[in-house]
Amino acid sequence: MDALLIDKQRMRRSFERAAASYDQVAVLQRAVAERMAERLQLIKFTPVAMLDAGCGTGYARNLLQQRYKGARLIELDIALGMLRVARGVRPWWQKFLPGSASGVDYVCGDLESLPLQAGSVDLAWSNLALQWCNDLDATFSGVRRVLAPNGLFMFSTFGPDTLKELRQAFGQVDGYTHVSRFADMHDIGDALMRVGFAEPVMDMEYFTLTYDSVSGLMRDLKALGAHNATQGRRQGLAGKTAWHRMEAEYEKLRCDGRLPATYEVVYGHAWAPAQLPDGRQVVNFVRKK
Repeated sequence: MDALLIDKQRMRRSFERAAASYDQVAVLQRAVAERMAERLQLIKFTPVAMLDAGCGTGYARNLLQQRYKGARLIELDIALGMLRVARGVRPWWQKFLPGSASGVDYVCGDLESLPLQAGSVDLAWSNLALQWCNDLDATFSGVRRVLAPNGLFMFSTFGPDTLKELRQAFGQVDGYTHVSRFADMHDIGDALMRVGFAEPVMDMEYFTLTYDSVSGLMRDLKALGAHNATQGRRQGLAGKTAWHRMEAEYEKLRCDGRLPATYEVVYGHAWAPAQLPDGRQVVNFVRKK
């Protein structure tokens, strides 16, 4: 067993429970979505159908629909509770418009195994969800499959330095895994190339959130649904002695009266080739009005 593999059932349950509290603490997730939207403004591209893979509570919906008015949007998440929140936060007037949620469809599914037809979307967007996938090559192959020829894949995910302070503090206490494994930016770019994506562009930046206490950080992670879902996690609660040792280790990192929590955010985008993986080309016909 690979101790760092994600237990998908536990991960899904965590996000189900966190659906109601997620928006209260998702400051970083919203900031990264805004930065991704800024990157879209630099790309000349007009999709007809879009996928938000790992949509959470649906924050990116307005960003995408404002940028690409009239494009159909599929919001997909592994947690049904997240989709229910996403569907409920629409402006009241949208329910009087024709179509499903005014151009939005909701799908409960796993980014690592997309339940969509080949070539069905022109833009695949994924904000801070890839880190919950165990097999990047399989995930990227699936994204490439559902993208139409010349479609765009834009994403963000966490890099290896994410929560390094928490990993370091727990590392002094026991041999269990407490923080997920995060892929390096260069490894992500290599995986994109292996499955046939073209012209990958990668960059990264650091964010540091600060807390009064370790318990404040852990409360935020719980509210986000970002529990430790690795298969090598401790089965059961850590004892008070182990917890106090971890807190003492983390306290050594206090700076200017606050405890840091580092997040390395990796951004990327790449293009699907001019034909589907099986060699077929797709031609879109648009009826003139």
